[in-house]
Amino acid sequence: MSKNFYDQLASMTVIVADTGDINSIEKFRPQDATTNPSLITKASQMPEYAEVVEAALKTSKEEVGDDVDKVVARAIDRLAVEFGRRILKLIDGRVSTEVDARLSYDTEATIAKARELIGFYEKVGISRDRVLIKIASTWEGIRAAEQLEKEGIHCNLTLLFGLHQAIACAEAKVTLISPFVGRILDWYKKETGRDSYPSHEDPGVLSVTEIYNYFKKFGYKTEVMGASFRNSGEIKELAGCDLLTISPDLLAELKETEGDLPRKLDAEKAKSMDIEKIEMDLETFNKMHQEDRMATEKLAEGIKGFSDALVNLEQLLKKQLETVSA
Repeated sequence: MSKNFYDQLASMTVIVADTGDINSIEKFRPQDATTNPSLITKASQMPEYAEVVEAALKTSKEEVGDDVDKVVARAIDRLAVEFGRRILKLIDGRVSTEVDARLSYDTEATIAKARELIGFYEKVGISRDRVLIKIASTWEGIRAAEQLEKEGIHCNLTLLFGLHQAIACAEAKVTLISPFVGRILDWYKKETGRDSYPSHEDPGVLSVTEIYNYFKKFGYKTEVMGASFRNSGEIKELAGCDLLTISPDLLAELKETEGDLPRKLDAEKAKSMDIEKIEMDLETFNKMHQEDRMATEKLAEGIKGFSDALVNLEQLLKKQLETVSA
């Protein structure tokens, strides 16, 4: 009797829920999960979380005074940690919590914000080994992650589109990277005018496969977590990857579909592959980034998108702050 694709995938890959929706996490019980400004924005407008949001705003106001921008910034951090804490009650693994994307090109500010978030987690009894700080894969973000890892603060480097970003992360000894499969596919479809790609030729799948094989060939410890999937075919082609973060809709599809799911990525096979080692430094990173138009455009677009989501959340909380009593 054949098993469903979800169960087979779970036997060779750590499944992460690509959602901050607590109900979905409770339903699928993934190993790891994430929280982000979009989740908090959605939750802030739901009646069941009204008291949580009000408490965060009130406490933040007591801590930092009457400066509206400072109050809202502190409240966002508190809400991220509170939702992270709730998620961790439902899963055995780790939760990823995002650093303000507007700090993506500021190493020191990113380090300071990460330390602050970990401090909030530790104050509510969550140890740092259960938290991944999510940082954009700029050179400056990677340098921040390198320092944070030395302090025992583990990082998830996101908005990763090119091999140069991945290698820089691995050499910085970051815990985990999140190459974006679907966003790479989106770029190539727009660039070429094609409506679709067969899963085994999907540019995003090929990118993650290349990164995975490179890491295993040269013995890097950094985990590879494929992210941003557009269809289940992409997921099946990456069976065997260290981790895959998958949306609730695609998780449900995998659970409902039976058949044989072969392993596509294999660490042992990668060790014997003929792969050239690339020595990575700032000059090489910049050169490879400039030559990769897709990575250049998608990184900039992703940082803007994450930043815009945060601005929307700030505006929402500013309105709600007006109704919070001192």
